[in-house]
Amino acid sequence: MRRQEFEMASEKIDTFVAGSYVEMERETEESSMGSKSKLSKYLWHGGSVYDAWFSCASNQVAQVLLTLPYSFSQLGMVSGIIFQLFYGLMGSWTAYLISLLYVEYRTRKEREKVDFRNHVIQWFEVLDGLLGKHWRNIGLFFNCTFLLFGSVIQLIACASNIYYINDNLDKRTWTYIFGACCATTVFIPSFHNYRIWSFLGLVMTTYTAWYLTIASFIHGQVEEVKHSGPSKVVLYFTGATNILYTFGGHAVTVEIMHAMWKPQKFKLIYLMATLYVLTLTLPSASAVYWAFGDMLLNHSNAFSLLPRTGFRDTAVILMLIHQFITFGFACTPLYFVWEKLIGMHEGKSMMKRAVVRLVIVIPIWFLAIVFPFFGPINSTVGSLLVTFTVYIIPALAHMITFAPAMARENAVERPPSFIGGWAGMYCMNCFVVVWVLVVGFGFGGWASMLNFIHQVNTFGLFTKCYQCPHKA
Repeated sequence: MRRQEFEMASEKIDTFVAGSYVEMERETEESSMGSKSKLSKYLWHGGSVYDAWFSCASNQVAQVLLTLPYSFSQLGMVSGIIFQLFYGLMGSWTAYLISLLYVEYRTRKEREKVDFRNHVIQWFEVLDGLLGKHWRNIGLFFNCTFLLFGSVIQLIACASNIYYINDNLDKRTWTYIFGACCATTVFIPSFHNYRIWSFLGLVMTTYTAWYLTIASFIHGQVEEVKHSGPSKVVLYFTGATNILYTFGGHAVTVEIMHAMWKPQKFKLIYLMATLYVLTLTLPSASAVYWAFGDMLLNHSNAFSLLPRTGFRDTAVILMLIHQFITFGFACTPLYFVWEKLIGMHEGKSMMKRAVVRLVIVIPIWFLAIVFPFFGPINSTVGSLLVTFTVYIIPALAHMITFAPAMARENAVERPPSFIGGWAGMYCMNCFVVVWVLVVGFGFGGWASMLNFIHQVNTFGLFTKCYQCPHKA
């Protein structure tokens, strides 16, 4: 009887959360329909389950699609496939934890009559509301630093890719140009407005993944191809950490959830997005590694080994557009944090907000010029930042939030029975924390830093054209 009463109460809470949010969205839409056409609404203003799925899938597989064959050359075929499946599931699990914590935080705040009408909830605010200011500060540091370098990586990838179409300019010059182009993301208000971009982004990466797969099979194996990976411990853990980074793209989960009309429906969206992403990453990485083998150890961008054709140029252009979109995904939460810091977040003038947002783009631009190491920088960011941001902190936060019996009893979302209830959930969270701390941060951090230092010593900081072939 008590169980039935609890479930009925939980359903009421869910209805309240979803209901108030839908009402808020409808009010916003009704007030703006006078100035926006229906076409604009369909292309620009998203908040459905499908929008969230497109956002997650599009954001998860960006430029990393081009570096996974490089990781396979470090890991070997079998380990590469296993790590993709393993970290894909682990990433989906911690994204699920973040969604539970968001719903818990939002429910508690809406019971207190807090209005989020003109306010975007972010991960550090969830930690603050559930665990206090110290957790907020830790979450804010790791999340912002990761998103900062995530944006840097997208900018580096733009310069690396365009070089394979037009090598009249060096990669550093292309970084200047694309830094200016990506700065236009300051005019995109929030994740609501990525509806058409998320859809197009996923179409672009789907084309690129299957181009890599088919082109590699058509090309065939190079003469005397070798598949010696894994050959060194340092390279092995560097490759594993790049895959950890690949499936750690859920640092923007809270912002994507907040853009949904019914955020409590997010639970399995990230898992569904990951399953689709695996249909792109596994065939493409395997095929390119099969064709080129150990040559990939010195070519971190898969485009560099495939012959230039119209199909390859199309893939390069599509990836450039997609990297612009992903740059916006990574930067938008940083824009929000900066707006909140200077008191501009709830302002109605988008032009004023866009101007102040430019401050965020400048250091990203600078760092992309300092560290243009496309490929190795992914592993370094993965081991030092992704490990804590989207794996360790969410798992620990969930365990501590629901440690008290009262918190578990009043939880908005209870653990599914098939994982063993609260005990099973705690065991899984403990495994995530220990594994990522030891393997991801420990061994991965050691290996990726050694590899990164090697790149600095070989090419130098501010290098003009990283891994460019010498011209006659």
